[in-house]
Amino acid sequence: MYKVIGNDGQIYGPVAADKIREWIKQGRLESRTAILPDGAAEWTFVGLLPEFAGEFSTQPPLITPTKAAATPVHARPNNGFATAGFTCGILSLVFCCCCGGFPFNLLGLVFSIIALAQINGQTEKQAGWGLALTGLICSALSLLGGLGFGILQLVSTPNHVSWHYGAF
Repeated sequence: MYKVIGNDGQIYGPVAADKIREWIKQGRLESRTAILPDGAAEWTFVGLLPEFAGEFSTQPPLITPTKAAATPVHARPNNGFATAGFTCGILSLVFCCCCGGFPFNLLGLVFSIIALAQINGQTEKQAGWGLALTGLICSALSLLGGLGFGILQLVSTPNHVSWHYGAF
Protein backbone atom coordinates (compact mmCIF):
# COMPACT_ATOMS: atom_id res chain seq x y z
CA MET A 1 0.00 0.00 0.00
CA TYR A 2 1.17 3.51 -0.88
CA LYS A 3 0.33 7.15 -0.29
CA VAL A 4 1.06 9.76 -2.95
CA ILE A 5 1.04 13.53 -3.04
CA GLY A 6 -0.95 14.70 -6.05
CA ASN A 7 -0.34 17.74 -8.20
CA ASP A 8 -2.87 19.59 -6.08
CA GLY A 9 -0.77 18.99 -2.94
CA GLN A 10 -3.29 16.54 -1.42
CA ILE A 11 -2.27 13.16 -0.04
CA TYR A 12 -4.05 10.22 -1.70
CA GLY A 13 -4.12 6.70 -0.37
CA PRO A 14 -3.42 4.27 0.88
CA VAL A 15 -3.77 2.64 -2.53
CA ALA A 16 -2.51 -0.62 -3.97
CA ALA A 17 0.36 -0.94 -6.46
CA ASP A 18 -2.09 -1.69 -9.28
CA LYS A 19 -3.81 1.67 -8.73
CA ILE A 20 -0.40 3.41 -8.81
CA ARG A 21 0.38 1.71 -12.16
CA GLU A 22 -3.02 2.79 -13.48
CA TRP A 23 -2.37 6.41 -12.45
CA ILE A 24 1.05 6.28 -14.11
CA LYS A 25 -0.50 5.06 -17.39
CA GLN A 26 -3.13 7.79 -17.17
CA GLY A 27 -0.37 10.37 -16.75
CA ARG A 28 -1.61 11.40 -13.32
CA LEU A 29 1.72 10.41 -11.74
CA GLU A 30 5.20 11.07 -13.06
CA SER A 31 8.55 9.72 -11.96
CA ARG A 32 9.05 12.72 -9.63
CA THR A 33 5.74 12.33 -7.82
CA ALA A 34 6.24 11.95 -4.07
CA ILE A 35 5.24 8.55 -2.69
CA LEU A 36 5.31 6.95 0.75
CA PRO A 37 5.30 3.15 0.83
CA ASP A 38 3.76 1.50 3.89
CA GLY A 39 6.38 1.02 6.58
CA ALA A 40 8.75 3.59 5.09
CA ALA A 41 10.00 6.47 7.26
CA GLU A 42 10.53 9.00 4.43
CA TRP A 43 8.86 10.07 1.22
CA THR A 44 10.59 9.23 -2.04
CA PHE A 45 9.84 9.51 -5.74
CA VAL A 46 7.70 6.99 -7.62
CA GLY A 47 10.39 6.56 -10.29
CA LEU A 48 12.97 5.54 -7.66
CA LEU A 49 10.96 2.55 -6.45
CA PRO A 50 11.99 -0.63 -8.29
CA GLU A 51 8.41 -1.86 -8.59
CA PHE A 52 7.43 1.25 -10.60
CA ALA A 53 10.67 2.27 -12.32
CA GLY A 54 9.85 0.15 -15.40
CA GLU A 55 6.52 1.91 -15.83
CA PHE A 56 8.15 5.14 -16.96
CA SER A 57 9.56 5.77 -20.39
CA THR A 58 13.35 5.80 -20.30
CA GLN A 59 13.54 7.88 -23.47
CA PRO A 60 13.15 11.62 -23.29
CA PRO A 61 10.13 13.12 -25.01
CA LEU A 62 10.50 13.84 -28.69
CA ILE A 63 10.92 17.53 -29.35
CA THR A 64 10.20 18.61 -32.88
CA PRO A 65 12.24 21.57 -34.04
CA THR A 66 10.36 24.71 -34.89
CA LYS A 67 10.92 26.56 -38.13
CA ALA A 68 13.05 29.19 -36.37
CA ALA A 69 15.21 26.53 -34.72
CA ALA A 70 15.66 24.65 -37.99
CA THR A 71 16.86 27.76 -39.80
CA PRO A 72 20.64 28.06 -39.47
CA VAL A 73 21.93 31.29 -38.06
CA HIS A 74 24.66 32.88 -40.16
CA ALA A 75 27.08 35.27 -38.61
CA ARG A 76 27.47 38.56 -40.39
CA PRO A 77 30.81 38.74 -42.17
CA ASN A 78 33.30 41.43 -41.22
CA ASN A 79 33.82 44.20 -43.74
CA GLY A 80 37.26 43.73 -45.32
CA PHE A 81 38.04 47.44 -45.24
CA ALA A 82 37.19 47.50 -41.52
CA THR A 83 39.69 44.74 -40.84
CA ALA A 84 42.34 46.46 -42.96
CA GLY A 85 41.67 49.83 -41.28
CA PHE A 86 41.94 48.28 -37.84
CA THR A 87 45.19 46.49 -38.71
CA CYS A 88 46.74 49.63 -40.21
CA GLY A 89 45.59 51.69 -37.21
CA ILE A 90 47.27 49.34 -34.76
CA LEU A 91 50.45 49.21 -36.88
CA SER A 92 50.51 53.02 -37.09
CA LEU A 93 50.59 53.18 -33.28
CA VAL A 94 53.30 50.52 -33.08
CA PHE A 95 55.52 52.35 -35.59
CA CYS A 96 54.60 55.86 -34.41
CA CYS A 97 57.94 56.43 -32.68
CA CYS A 98 60.27 55.35 -35.48
CA CYS A 99 58.62 56.71 -38.62
CA GLY A 100 55.61 58.65 -37.39
CA GLY A 101 53.35 55.73 -38.27
CA PHE A 102 53.63 56.54 -41.96
CA PRO A 103 52.14 55.06 -44.23
CA PHE A 104 50.01 52.97 -41.88
CA ASN A 105 48.20 55.96 -40.39
CA LEU A 106 47.11 57.27 -43.81
CA LEU A 107 46.07 53.82 -45.02
CA GLY A 108 44.21 53.20 -41.75
CA LEU A 109 42.29 56.46 -42.14
CA VAL A 110 41.34 55.69 -45.74
CA PHE A 111 40.34 52.06 -45.11
CA SER A 112 38.37 52.90 -41.96
CA ILE A 113 36.43 55.72 -43.62
CA ILE A 114 35.58 53.50 -46.60
CA ALA A 115 34.47 50.71 -44.22
CA LEU A 116 32.23 53.01 -42.19
CA ALA A 117 30.65 54.37 -45.36
CA GLN A 118 30.03 50.85 -46.69
CA ILE A 119 28.64 49.50 -43.42
CA ASN A 120 26.32 52.46 -42.85
CA GLY A 121 25.13 52.44 -46.48
CA GLN A 122 23.98 48.81 -46.59
CA THR A 123 20.50 47.55 -45.82
CA GLU A 124 21.88 44.22 -44.62
CA LYS A 125 24.60 45.37 -42.28
CA GLN A 126 28.02 43.79 -42.21
CA ALA A 127 29.92 43.40 -38.99
CA GLY A 128 33.04 45.44 -38.38
CA TRP A 129 31.73 48.86 -37.38
CA GLY A 130 33.73 48.70 -34.13
CA LEU A 131 36.86 47.59 -35.97
CA ALA A 132 36.56 50.45 -38.43
CA LEU A 133 35.99 53.00 -35.68
CA THR A 134 38.95 51.71 -33.68
CA GLY A 135 41.14 51.80 -36.78
CA LEU A 136 40.03 55.37 -37.48
CA ILE A 137 40.83 56.52 -33.95
CA CYS A 138 44.21 54.76 -33.80
CA SER A 139 45.21 56.12 -37.21
CA ALA A 140 44.14 59.65 -36.32
CA LEU A 141 46.04 59.53 -33.02
CA SER A 142 49.13 58.27 -34.79
CA LEU A 143 48.88 60.95 -37.47
CA LEU A 144 48.38 63.74 -34.93
CA GLY A 145 51.16 62.36 -32.72
CA GLY A 146 53.53 62.13 -35.67
CA LEU A 147 52.74 65.68 -36.78
CA GLY A 148 53.09 66.99 -33.25
CA PHE A 149 56.40 65.22 -32.80
CA GLY A 150 57.66 66.60 -36.11
CA ILE A 151 56.66 70.15 -35.23
CA LEU A 152 58.28 69.78 -31.81
CA GLN A 153 61.54 68.68 -33.45
CA LEU A 154 61.52 71.67 -35.81
CA VAL A 155 60.94 74.12 -32.99
CA SER A 156 63.56 72.63 -30.68
CA THR A 157 66.30 72.24 -33.31
CA PRO A 158 68.95 74.95 -32.76
CA ASN A 159 69.39 77.41 -35.57
CA HIS A 160 72.79 76.77 -37.13
CA VAL A 161 72.82 80.12 -38.85
CA SER A 162 73.51 82.82 -36.31
CA TRP A 163 74.20 86.50 -36.52
CA HIS A 164 77.83 86.03 -35.50
CA TYR A 165 78.66 83.88 -38.45
CA GLY A 166 76.24 85.49 -40.81
CA ALA A 167 76.84 87.65 -43.86
CA PHE A 168 78.23 90.55 -41.86
